[in-house]
Amino acid sequence: MEQQLGWLGVVRHGQSTGNVIAQDAEEGGLEAIDIPERDADVPLSDTGREQAKAVNHWLRDEKPDIAVVSPYLRTRQTAQIALDGTGVPAVVDERLRDRELGVLDLLTGRGVHARLPDEAARRQRLGKFYYRPPGGESWADVLLRLRALLRELRDDHPGGRVLFFGHEATVLLVRYLTEALDEAQLMAVARATTIANASISSWRRVDGMWKPERFNHVEHLHAEGAPPTKQEDVNAEPV
Repeated sequence: MEQQLGWLGVVRHGQSTGNVIAQDAEEGGLEAIDIPERDADVPLSDTGREQAKAVNHWLRDEKPDIAVVSPYLRTRQTAQIALDGTGVPAVVDERLRDRELGVLDLLTGRGVHARLPDEAARRQRLGKFYYRPPGGESWADVLLRLRALLRELRDDHPGGRVLFFGHEATVLLVRYLTEALDEAQLMAVARATTIANASISSWRRVDGMWKPERFNHVEHLHAEGAPPTKQEDVNAEPV
């Protein structure tokens, strides 16, 4: 019988300084997002640190066997705060990095349509799942990374409890894999849901099947008095 994990969770990183700048740019009708750092170096905001502390309180009751963390700074900072004092070992894996947007990076939705109309039209024709911006990745490309990582974790931790610290795309695509969604179902979830900063999603294996426990869960933030936010990732795909 194929080895499987027993439990899988995903924490989206806490609010970052880039989230705040990106939100202001979108709401202000700007074409570009003025973030000084490269995407991998964007840190948590003060709010994001408070959110990560709330995840820490939740983890003291729901301890995984291991945490696997995106290499991006905001995600590593979230994991460091959330895992403090829990004794849960953590490893950084570049396959959990956020989706790379190539030429769309640091553009708002308005900016894509104004500056790259041909790309906007091509994305509209192909759909977000398969559209790959020049120099970037499609959602399907990110799935290849996740499939490889999960295969290794199944072999190394059969029946184990694994927690990811990742990005908005991580949460959505793990749901796609665990719940065997198709493209249309995934896009419907993505349209209806903004994955909250420091939210928790998890699935438990029961009788050989993944059963969802929670999705985009933020009750721990309210319980600990941490401000919930729903800002997009720094490089969340512009609409």
